[in-house]
Amino acid sequence: AALVTPTMLFITGAIFFSLILFGGSLSPLVAALGTTPLMLAVVVGAAQNILSKSSKYSLFDPCKEMAYIPLDAEAKTKGKAAVDVIGNPLGKSGGSLLQQAMIFSVGSLAASTPYLAGCLFVIIAVWLRAARSLNTQFTAAMAEEGAEA
Repeated sequence: AALVTPTMLFITGAIFFSLILFGGSLSPLVAALGTTPLMLAVVVGAAQNILSKSSKYSLFDPCKEMAYIPLDAEAKTKGKAAVDVIGNPLGKSGGSLLQQAMIFSVGSLAASTPYLAGCLFVIIAVWLRAARSLNTQFTAAMAEEGAEA
């Protein structure tokens, strides 16, 4: 379940950035749908926002909370505090900083779009790897806890 959100972002992000970056090439195909690549990108972007938030809140967040189960009470409290107080705001501000740095370095949002797409896919790859690693560690910790009981 923890892999659904990044997978959803990967699929919708690939469609969105394809429409933005290769809109000219995709125009005949998109015209058959009775729209333009830009309008379809807006619709895909809206769908991405809806799908990513719904999968995050319904699947990813509960899995994130489950990761604290094998920890003792002090580690749970400190871990949750670190993630909620430091991790989340740092991630949001880091993303904003990255986007602003790209815009300033290449001159415009449109010119930075291919680089932002690359960053998105690298971040998603790291996210998927981290989720798999956490699954391995969680499974081992739960098996160890089960063996002790």
